[in-house]
Amino acid sequence: MEYDAFTGGVAPGGLRSKSDIRILICYMLKSVNAPLSGDDIIKVLQEKSLANYFEAGDALSALVSLGNVTREEDNTYVLTKRGKSVADDLEQLIPSSVRDKAVAAATALLASAKMERENVATIVRTENGYNVTCHISGGEMELMSLTVYVPDLYQAREVKKNFHRDPQRVYNLMLAALTGDDEMMKSAVNP
Repeated sequence: MEYDAFTGGVAPGGLRSKSDIRILICYMLKSVNAPLSGDDIIKVLQEKSLANYFEAGDALSALVSLGNVTREEDNTYVLTKRGKSVADDLEQLIPSSVRDKAVAAATALLASAKMERENVATIVRTENGYNVTCHISGGEMELMSLTVYVPDLYQAREVKKNFHRDPQRVYNLMLAALTGDDEMMKSAVNP
């Protein structure tokens, strides 16, 4: 196999061929069956050390030029019929460990994005600091809304980040505290 891609930041077992990177992107889009932004595609490949940052960006551009993916108006990328055929026919050229890492990371990224869409946290500056309002959704309905005051922007961002990490746990803790359910509190504190 000819290695024609930059390898800076690529872990052993990662991709060193431009065509392999293109195949992996097609496979990843096929497997998650959802649009992904270019930044998200590159982030998955780079954070898992599967491909060089610049090579991943070039591969995405090449896939658009070849008609394997299309760029939508919202700047996400969608696999075309031709790209699906590439993924189906050539996926075996990519090691299964690489395929599995990429799909797992992309799936986790989509789940995280869904959680953030359904469980919104907003930061509003007040006269004396910041209010962070966290909305916990059950999908179709809002389960809880909680506003917390913090004195500075750093803490506000930390509250928002930690809320998004596990909104269900926040909900369980608050529900246990408000209902006085000690067993629920113990299980929510020590998952």
